[in-house]
Amino acid sequence: MTESLAPARPAAADARPAVNGARPVADFRVVVAVPLREELCRLIETLEPRVEVVRDHSLLRPMRGPADWSGDPEHVRTPEEQAAFEALVDSADALFGIPDVDPAALARTAAANPRLRWVMTTAAGGGSQIKAAGLDRDVLDRVLFTTSAGVHGGTLAEFAVFGVLAGAKDLPRLRADQRERAWPERWEMRQIDEMTVLVVGLGGIGAECARRFSALGAQVWGTTRSGEPVDGVDQLVPLDELESAVAEVDAIVVTLPGTEQTHHLVGERVLSAVKPGAILASVGRGTVVDEAALLTALDDGRVAFAALDVFEVEPLPAASPLWRHPRVLVSPHTAALSSKEEERIARRFAADATRFLDGRALHAVVDTVEFY
Repeated sequence: MTESLAPARPAAADARPAVNGARPVADFRVVVAVPLREELCRLIETLEPRVEVVRDHSLLRPMRGPADWSGDPEHVRTPEEQAAFEALVDSADALFGIPDVDPAALARTAAANPRLRWVMTTAAGGGSQIKAAGLDRDVLDRVLFTTSAGVHGGTLAEFAVFGVLAGAKDLPRLRADQRERAWPERWEMRQIDEMTVLVVGLGGIGAECARRFSALGAQVWGTTRSGEPVDGVDQLVPLDELESAVAEVDAIVVTLPGTEQTHHLVGERVLSAVKPGAILASVGRGTVVDEAALLTALDDGRVAFAALDVFEVEPLPAASPLWRHPRVLVSPHTAALSSKEEERIARRFAADATRFLDGRALHAVVDTVEFY
């Protein structure tokens, strides 16, 4: 049921887990800080009965569509409602979502609530939101932050496959001929099972990309920091050998998060080294790809086609040449959106609540130095 605001209980030292979830607890208060359907709140309670899922739907901004976690910005709380919402989130041991998906709200509640021990962001790239909150080191050491990274792996991998297929089958040429009602001489399309695909980043998204391209018969390479094997990857490539690797592959799929270390990683040097006619699909964070360098590579033919779901600035500015480039497919950061996303994230939260309470490692823990 929807719970009305209740005062926070006194913080007992033995009633909450340590930061690493070392002690099981019977009384663990989870506050839903973003819109989440009642049936999914109940699902979390069913999957992990040891948590108390606290929610007041009247205080949350209504979603405008699937997985609209920040809710309708036109919905404004009264001062009394805002005070009630803040008191609610300040009573949490754990938060489902950053309150209103607002880094400033996270900073406020983290400072106000010493009992807070875990926050799961609903965004796969939630590390950037945590960084934007400007939390001090004491909070970063006290609170465990996780993201939904990996939950979107399947949907984003499908877009990556779609993008590479669109390039391999020369979708722009097909569309142009169709517009002109032209029936040209037969011409050769590229085949996925004759291609080598390099997945740049073998996290949750990258691993799903590798699995799908491997199933289609491609030779799959993947960049790695750890050197750990990944199913479907035929050859691991150290990240510092990216320039030499791109010269040997037919398609490049970028899945990396946006950090200071990955900013413009796929830039002029890498794009100058690509095998002529390479296809690029980008489904990680837009800042990883230098768009100016990509446009140069598209214009001179080194990159034959680019399918982009993420961009350096979003929404993509109307003046961006990417909008009108004939060999670019623009997707408005929507490839991951699915009516099932909310349920998948709720299930991930429940599974991680079990791990937290049992003292086991959680999924997608944010590195609070690099914030990914």
